[in-house]
Amino acid sequence: MSSLPSFPALRPRRSFPRASAAGFTLLEILVVIAIMALLVGVAVSNIKGIFGNQQETVARMVVRESMKPALFSYKLDVGDYPSTAEGLQALLTAPSGKADRWRRKYIDSNTGKPPLDPWGREYQYAYPGTKNKDDYDLWSMGPDGISGTADDIGNWPPPAEGDAQK
Repeated sequence: MSSLPSFPALRPRRSFPRASAAGFTLLEILVVIAIMALLVGVAVSNIKGIFGNQQETVARMVVRESMKPALFSYKLDVGDYPSTAEGLQALLTAPSGKADRWRRKYIDSNTGKPPLDPWGREYQYAYPGTKNKDDYDLWSMGPDGISGTADDIGNWPPPAEGDAQK
């Protein structure tokens, strides 16, 4: 009789994953957290740079574009722009002596007051203007809150290169 070759007993092999392959190590998690904290820190420190110029853009749009139609409509109805003393409030309530020609609110306001600039201050108004001799001056005092400084944002043309700031 022939004998069958003998094979060692087949035992099922158990395969256990190595501990290092089971997940992330504490060191790897700490490195990821440190990188995320660094990115958040850089983003937060650049927020002013990202949004800082937008305030100036908004103020420029208000003084050069948004208020122009309201003031022009007022001029058509009443006959002239509001005086410096009447200010922008004349766009919301009829000035004394002009109620018969004043037709409506020329700007929307929930507060009953003219809009504030992006820094929370009132826009400045003068008629006749000093920078626009035949028109009105409308400006924001800018970030420093002081009228007549270089950061004022107004409806007048910017100075030509080489001109001194007036």
